[in-house]
Amino acid sequence: MRTTTLGWMALAALTLSGCGSGQTETATPAATPVRVATAVDGPAAPAIRTNGLLVNKDEIRLSFKVGGVIRRVDAREGERVHKGQRLAEIELAEVNAQVEQAQQAQEKARRDVERGERLYADKVISLEQLQDLRTQMAVADAGLKSAQFNSNYASIIAPNDGTVLRRLAEERELVAAGAPVIVLGALDQGFVVRAGLADREIVQVKLGDKVQVTLDALPDAKLAGTVTEVASAADPGSGMFNVEIALDAGKQPLKSGLVAKVAITPASASAGSRVYVPIASIVEGDGNRASVFVLESNQVKRRDVQVAFIENDTVALGSGVAAGEQVITDGALYLEDGEQVQVQPSTETRVAADDSAKVSP
Repeated sequence: MRTTTLGWMALAALTLSGCGSGQTETATPAATPVRVATAVDGPAAPAIRTNGLLVNKDEIRLSFKVGGVIRRVDAREGERVHKGQRLAEIELAEVNAQVEQAQQAQEKARRDVERGERLYADKVISLEQLQDLRTQMAVADAGLKSAQFNSNYASIIAPNDGTVLRRLAEERELVAAGAPVIVLGALDQGFVVRAGLADREIVQVKLGDKVQVTLDALPDAKLAGTVTEVASAADPGSGMFNVEIALDAGKQPLKSGLVAKVAITPASASAGSRVYVPIASIVEGDGNRASVFVLESNQVKRRDVQVAFIENDTVALGSGVAAGEQVITDGALYLEDGEQVQVQPSTETRVAADDSAKVSP
């Protein structure tokens, strides 16, 4: 009987001991894993984006001075040519005949003047008649010079080193004087991008503004450029204002006609700066008002921010976060103010304002 009583007392002691242990241990919630990015300074205004066309700075439309039948065209589209190289010529039979006629007319006028001077010396003709003969000789000289000039331009000679962009006529075709036959892209002036901007954009652009250009054909190449021409009137056909951008092409294999994507950093962007954060860090946006979670030690604090504008995958803020502070990106939607977090290793990134907007003015 005594043994049974002691067994029940031991069991009760163990039960009470187990209950007491459960009351003193408190479960600690696990820290939420997150990823962060560092806010950085960026331009005060967004980049102006548009599409343009890459062309040679100088595109020369070459033609014959006189009309006629094309004898030969030696240039092919895409061919590199050198200054002084003969590119095309017309049949010279008619041109040479005109030169011969002018020479004969000049020779006759010269003989008439010589005869007239002898007759004037003998008092046979008047001074006025002699002056008329001299005038006729001057006219004949001018006619010969004109015919010789036309003869010199019966061939098309490359005025610069360049590339044949277009061949607009073929052999044995009849062309009028001044009709373009070959379009030559001169190489000495390099390449430019021509683009059109809307009225609200053109008022922000100034000569010398920095530009970043990317080409669909060369997606890995980012070319730096500068605005060199800004139209003061809209194009009557498109209603857009044309701008021209000079490129620093380096050794890129550029071709006239490539499609270009342009990001212009307006002068107003350098007037100040804004803080940029990833768009993934924005929570509960409402118009230009939103919130972000800022990392402070191992806790997060919710901050109200003012959104100035969105630039690609970043957001420019008017207030609420300072450059250098860390904001939560992955996991931000599931956090509460003051919550403990654990930053995942090797995942911290530094948000960058758009590369095109960071080109120094």
